[in-house]
Amino acid sequence: MTRQPTPGLDGDGASNEFLTFALGEEEYGVDILKVQEIRGYDAVTRLPDAPEYIKGVINLRGVIVPVIDMRLKFRLAADYNPLTVMIVLNVADRVVGIVVDSVSDVVRLSAEQIREVPELGATIDRQFLTGIGTLDERMLILLDIERLMGSSEMGLVAEALAA
Repeated sequence: MTRQPTPGLDGDGASNEFLTFALGEEEYGVDILKVQEIRGYDAVTRLPDAPEYIKGVINLRGVIVPVIDMRLKFRLAADYNPLTVMIVLNVADRVVGIVVDSVSDVVRLSAEQIREVPELGATIDRQFLTGIGTLDERMLILLDIERLMGSSEMGLVAEALAA
């Protein structure tokens, strides 16, 4: 039986290493090559009339960076504590910050450890997920962060992706 390539995870230059982070009770992973830095969560400057999940912007060494609260984006309760961090990502040549509950570690997953997202009907939007990673007893929800940030709803990297 021949294994079909997993989009974005085989020979197209994407990494099989993921920065893992927690949102509520679940663990997520994002391609480590998209991560610029990890920072403590600081106050942000709110923008008028922005969706609730867009917390605002920060000035990161002269670059104005939009900040997305992933808990609010995924309809989870926002709970800020000392472990709350911001992951600064470089997505389609745009710097974006995402607020998460905590960062866990960096894991390497083989192609065999990455499974397709199961069909669940219309109950979830699978377009922002690249797969489910299995590591021992852990299950990681692997995000397509470029697609998520470039979605029409977010519109944060639309110009860069269209170019």
